[in-house]
Amino acid sequence: MTGQELAIALSAKTGLTRRSAAEVLQAVTETIMDAVRDGDKVTIAGFGTFLLAQRAARKGRNPRTGAEMSIPAHKFPRFVAGKRFNESAK
Repeated sequence: MTGQELAIALSAKTGLTRRSAAEVLQAVTETIMDAVRDGDKVTIAGFGTFLLAQRAARKGRNPRTGAEMSIPAHKFPRFVAGKRFNESAK
């Protein structure tokens, strides 16, 4: 499902116009991304949690040459599905 298809589905469920639904969807995603980027955890009960995780520095190998290389630590966005979401996917 694309963002546009999601906006159409939101429009059908809420009675909003497609344009309004698309604006709401855009505002929600931007708000979540801003909060996670700032280090906050966003929890939507039953759906899941968006958070910023950190991966430690480690040693790796270049697959082409086999040479050992250092992979620096970095942060990345993570989503953990909530209980209700997990159960609905089974």
